Amino acid sequence: MQNLYVINTALEQPKRRAYLIAAVVIFFDISLSLACFFGVGKLLDTVPILKLLLWLIGGGFVAVLGVQLILAKETPVNTETSAEPAIFRYRKAIVAAFAIAWLNPQAILDGTLLLGAFRASLPGIHGDLFVGGVGLSSIIWFTGLTTIVLLLKSQLNAKVLTWINRVCGVVMLGYAVKLLGQFVGSVL
Repeated sequence: MQNLYVINTALEQPKRRAYLIAAVVIFFDISLSLACFFGVGKLLDTVPILKLLLWLIGGGFVAVLGVQLILAKETPVNTETSAEPAIFRYRKAIVAAFAIAWLNPQAILDGTLLLGAFRASLPGIHGDLFVGGVGLSSIIWFTGLTTIVLLLKSQLNAKVLTWINRVCGVVMLGYAVKLLGQFVGSVL
């Protein structure tokens, strides 16, 4: 979901705004990675209802976003800024980036399982270096993704972007079914 947000922002916004949004996404991605590495999994294990709620609410959230992507009309490319004041646009972007990282059950559950497992197997300085590499990877990935999309956006049209969004929507629906299935399996 973060990748799709960064891609759409780079396609729809001017370069400066695309890089600013990428920086916000990087911040929330790194903060979530640190939380997963240093112990969100312990909280989910200690309070099992949180995991159930994450599966249920998160599965519903991902399903709604997936359906919206599938049913969306043709997505415009190169939409410049709106008449809305910049502060409101950035506030919305920050809230969206936060929600995509911190309210995304895939990111929380997968991050907790993966990064928590590495934390257990990498003592001391090795763990610190590893999580530092995770943060650096986030910076390189989202900055690189933004750059590539900005360079290629003149070659993309609304029809191509619409189909990319629809394919992403189908993938998101599949993940939503998995999350909701985990919820149902845990409750029964």
